[in-house]
Amino acid sequence: MNIEQTRTILRWLLAAIFFAAGLFHLNHPQVFLPIMPDWVPDPQDVIIDTGICELFGAAGLLLPKTRYLAGIMLALYAVCVFPANIKHAYTHVPMFGVQLGWWYHVPRLAFQPVIVWWALFAGKVVDWPFRQTQRW
Repeated sequence: MNIEQTRTILRWLLAAIFFAAGLFHLNHPQVFLPIMPDWVPDPQDVIIDTGICELFGAAGLLLPKTRYLAGIMLALYAVCVFPANIKHAYTHVPMFGVQLGWWYHVPRLAFQPVIVWWALFAGKVVDWPFRQTQRW
């Protein structure tokens, strides 16, 4: 499999994940309220806005004209939601009545930089680590 085939598969997978997450944010914003940092103004509105951003980002990844910008914006989005992920980990807020322990939070927090890279790779912003070597 070459770099472009890999990128295409990862792009569609990431778009599907962001699309599903966007729908979930829009349909169930109350689930995310407990993990919003206290300094976030109008948390319910921010949750709705994040859902909209996820939907537009997913669509943007699939359109060649917007793919590059969508990759950058989704990477920035992943950085911006990181404080909510940290609060979720440190305050032990249950999700759907289930107390998630460090077995969930450590991999989740560690995976956030991968999501940033994934968005940049899917958007054709970066090629790393699949850089094609030049042959003389």
